[in-house]
Formats: sequence, C-alpha cells, structure tokens
Amino acid sequence: MDLDTEIEPPWPSGDWSGLADRAARAAAAVAPELANLRLSASLLFTSDAEVHALNREWRGRDKPTNVLSFPMLARDDLLALAADGPPELLGDIALAQETCAREAEEKGIALADHAAHLIVHGLLHLAGHDHVDSDEQAAKMERLEIAALEMLAIPDPYGDRI
Repeated sequence: MDLDTEIEPPWPSGDWSGLADRAARAAAAVAPELANLRLSASLLFTSDAEVHALNREWRGRDKPTNVLSFPMLARDDLLALAADGPPELLGDIALAQETCAREAEEKGIALADHAAHLIVHGLLHLAGHDHVDSDEQAAKMERLEIAALEMLAIPDPYGDRI
C-alpha cells in the first residue's frame, strides 16, 4: 500500500511519515488485504480543530476525536481486489494532535506509540474492520491491533481487557 502522509501543525517535529509507514506495514502483516500494492491511502496529522470540523461535517458529531477514518472501498470489494490493475484509493485517515497527546499523557505512553496505534486502528477501519456492532467484532479488531503493535515493539494498549 502506498501511504500519502501530510503533517500539519501542531504536530511536533519528528519522523511521523516513517512511523506511519512502519505502522502501515505492521497493519498489512496482520490484515493481508492491506498489502495489495494497488492500494493507496492518505494520512493527515492535523489539529483537533480540523478533526472536529471533519467529524461534524461527515459524522454529525460536534467534537474532536483522536482518529477519523473515511473508507473508499467496501470490504467485499477490497477482498476481491486483484493484484493487477490501476491504483485504488482505500481511504483517508486524520489524527488530531491535541487529543492524541492528551490521551498518550493520560496513558503514560509516548505520543509516537499512541499515534502508531491509532494509525493501525484507522487502517483496520479502512479495511472494513469495526468495533461498534458487537463485542466479537471489537475483540477481533483489538487482537489485530495488538498483533500489529507487537511487531512495532509497542505494548498491548488494551492491557488485560481481552
């Protein structure tokens, strides 16, 4: 998958693009449908204000959130996508810096580790995984996230919940 990453203020300096690429590789390792070379996705590191506006406009929720995912392919179409052919846009992800930083501080973890988790989480959403409709779906998605983060040497963000 080709990941187009854009970093806006107030994100601090750092190798956010490199982190995003590593997180995308880990996500593709646990969700092979993401490894299709035809796929591309955009990732925006931005502010709470921008994510708030996106959340209000596209989801009808008038508040910021840590990560938003906007899939462009249905899961069945993604799973049926042949290896050969033109590029396909998987979708877009946006991360809100202030919310991510606050959550990382509350959890006592590095911002980069939390951002990596949210990138993996967002990519799994783009692949059609969810955690809203059932406890079983949520547990499956969490297991995939934990496995991907383990590849990045990031501890289980859910602790012993599963």
